Amino acid sequence: MMTCVICNGAIEVGDGKPMFTAECSHCFHFLCVVSNAKSGNQNCMICQAKWKVSPLQGANFHPSFNGLPNWMISPLEGANFTDLSHKRVRTNMENYWPENLETFGSSVLDPKSGNLLVIEDPLDPQSQFPSNSSPYIDFQTYPEMSAVQRSIHKENFSVLINLKALVTHIKQDNDDAHMSQSCRAPVDLVTVLDVSGSMRGSKIELLKRSMRFVIENLGPSDRLSIVTFSSYARRILPLRLMTHSGKQHALLVVNSLATGSGTHILNGLRMGASVIDSRKEKNPFCSIMLLSDGKDTSKETAISTKLTTIKVPVHTFGFGSSHDPVLLHSISQTCKGTFSFVEAVRFIQDAFAQCIGGLLSVVLQDVQVHVQCVHPDICLGPLNAGSYSMRLTDMNQTGFIDVGDLYENEERDFLVLLNVPTVGNEDSSTETELVHVGCIYKDPFSKQIKSTAVKKVKIQRPETGEEGFVVVSVEVDREKCRLRATKAMSDSREAAERGDLSGAWSILESCQKELSETTSARAGNQLCAALDSELKEIRSRMQNMQIYESSGRAYVLSGMSSHSGQRATTRGDSDSSGFVHVYQTKSMENMVARSHTTG
Repeated sequence: MMTCVICNGAIEVGDGKPMFTAECSHCFHFLCVVSNAKSGNQNCMICQAKWKVSPLQGANFHPSFNGLPNWMISPLEGANFTDLSHKRVRTNMENYWPENLETFGSSVLDPKSGNLLVIEDPLDPQSQFPSNSSPYIDFQTYPEMSAVQRSIHKENFSVLINLKALVTHIKQDNDDAHMSQSCRAPVDLVTVLDVSGSMRGSKIELLKRSMRFVIENLGPSDRLSIVTFSSYARRILPLRLMTHSGKQHALLVVNSLATGSGTHILNGLRMGASVIDSRKEKNPFCSIMLLSDGKDTSKETAISTKLTTIKVPVHTFGFGSSHDPVLLHSISQTCKGTFSFVEAVRFIQDAFAQCIGGLLSVVLQDVQVHVQCVHPDICLGPLNAGSYSMRLTDMNQTGFIDVGDLYENEERDFLVLLNVPTVGNEDSSTETELVHVGCIYKDPFSKQIKSTAVKKVKIQRPETGEEGFVVVSVEVDREKCRLRATKAMSDSREAAERGDLSGAWSILESCQKELSETTSARAGNQLCAALDSELKEIRSRMQNMQIYESSGRAYVLSGMSSHSGQRATTRGDSDSSGFVHVYQTKSMENMVARSHTTG
């Protein structure tokens, strides 16, 4: 073990204390060197060699390649850059100690105070409103039945609202890469990575490979920051534009990742949130990706209540059998993200690929659904909004669902329950207008708030309930199947947590039987088939408590996260489980395919 001769303390890679390696190859704690150099000493404290590289020389210093610390010249195995892959990289240190600090996005040392300055990259001035694309919402409404007899008062009548985020593209002579970058919102992405001791070996190497894939697929208007945590958290890369030079810097930082000890997840998340909160400039969309393979060792309590101040989506990834799925699921639910269970370490890159495939296709923001009752005797019941916040006002005659951001081609289904009143003899109308439905959303480029046309939901009111006259909605039936399966997953998990695995099995089997008897299942609906397969897989992971605790708990929580938010998550071996692709968009699918070809 090396010792810093300035403080006589141990120097260990991954202990969280930054090191300074001089050109004479002797190592010291970075802060010890800073303190010593501020007193005027420019010689090595061991061999007395005169240093050409000093941490205090700052902005006006242009050292040679030979003065680079070792972590800046690591080989970049697997990087898809022809000038970087499989070779030692000669990095121009002007990129790290520039003369104009105001325009440089990295950590540099103030030559006057000796303090570390964290400076984010400014936004890409070329990132402008794309004239070749226009995002919009396509939405449809489906009443449970086309007609209700005039003399019948019906409770819990269902109306399905289906949303889909689309983009109108105008063909131009641009290449595909430019088109994909120009028709989406640039992203500020913060990755919060577990580098605790359990990440040693193949795990940390596969994490590096996965991060290289993320870096490669970000566009020049996107910004990336990297935070690591073990017993404490460090921001090792401030927000940097992913231009070619920005990617080079990020790759060097990723290849410097080393493991430490302890797993303080909340510290890492706090640091990631602070990166977002302290931004001087903001891209239209931001998100945090948090990965961990271990249990939180911080012994903090009431963690969920401490996350309410985080106002950015947090997508969590737990992999292996030793992570804390309950905590990671709680974080994702509180912070409006998703929880993915990566059962095998080799699937980390695919899990990241699916996530960024969505994040890099955001086309709508702050989507909100508005439901207004028209008839004075109609009131809204519960709005089945899953993990999305909803509220009822005006004595339950007005309802709102806050959907948030939508990826291109992403859909949302919401089932609204209401009562259908009888039609009096004095009313000669042959139909009843139930509700008006509309949406508002923000265009992430123009920042304009836009609204859709209002759709009027009506049903026929015949004198008699002639069987051939009434049309039952397959769309509503399918959504009821999805909600029924989601509840069964939640109920079976509660039973399993009590140790009642036979009860959990009974809940799942009962739901499978109910699904098989629905109109949608008999019609061969793919969603119903996928739900049945998923429930069967959950049962297989609840055979005994050992299996449940090693993979079943994480598997069912990831499924609940996916269904409650109607967004794709990775679950177990996603490569072979077709039912987990129910919410996968084309952008996600393409990114996962790219991961397979570059993996």
